Amino acid sequence: MKSIELNESVTTFLSTHRLFEEDEIQQVQLLHRLDLVKAFGIEKGMSIIEIGCGQGDTTVALADAVGKDGKVIGIDIASRNYGSPLTLGQATDLIKKSALGERITFHFEMDFDTFDSNEVFDIAVLSHSSWYFKRPEDLLRYFKKLRKMAKRICFAEWDLDFTHIDQHSHFCAASIQALYSNFVNNDGNIQNLFHKIQIQELLEKADFHIEKQCTVNAMYLQDAKWEKSYTNSIREEFVDAPPMIQSMVNSYYELMNTSNDNEQSLNSFIICAR
Repeated sequence: MKSIELNESVTTFLSTHRLFEEDEIQQVQLLHRLDLVKAFGIEKGMSIIEIGCGQGDTTVALADAVGKDGKVIGIDIASRNYGSPLTLGQATDLIKKSALGERITFHFEMDFDTFDSNEVFDIAVLSHSSWYFKRPEDLLRYFKKLRKMAKRICFAEWDLDFTHIDQHSHFCAASIQALYSNFVNNDGNIQNLFHKIQIQELLEKADFHIEKQCTVNAMYLQDAKWEKSYTNSIREEFVDAPPMIQSMVNSYYELMNTSNDNEQSLNSFIICAR
């Protein structure tokens, strides 16, 4: 893995919470998640509800930002046994044993549609979790429920408007996987793609008012290589797709694989609304 220089925020996090000290991959992910949370404007003492918390990559950054008097509730529809190389259960058990553990509550196999709480949270967060939603109407339903449960919402996702040619491989991999999910039933990370304009429109339909939009650099992350590798592993499964889809997918594969291992990840876009 290419060495990434860690900034003061990451080194302070590592020394303070004694978490991810020997995990270089997770340290790089942490660098980006701390940048996202900084852009969200999280303050000490806040209460946060995070939808699609996964293995807790953003959760720990949120918990660090809210401090010992704040709290984060992470919800995910997946089971504790989902995920690799660590399952959600294994990853979050490590987090719970850390100094941040008392600030975080995880709920797995929890459909947000059935989640019941009378609390009004300071902020609702969806961080790189929207592509798990198969349909925009499902995402809109979540936004409408969050409108009643949170004062603000902070949203982050991969930005399809890539600005550097080396990001095209990640874009192609994501597009292929979205098509794959339309023809092969799977529980992969990408079920659909949402452009930032579409997210803005869905938030406004849910009666949120956009107050901030920005882009956070993520080109250095490992995700582009991971997604390219996984996408190549499922190529043969398109054999049952209609011929026209196979032709289009093959074109995307050729474009994706011209990166010659120089691929860089898409950036993250952020939308904050109240």
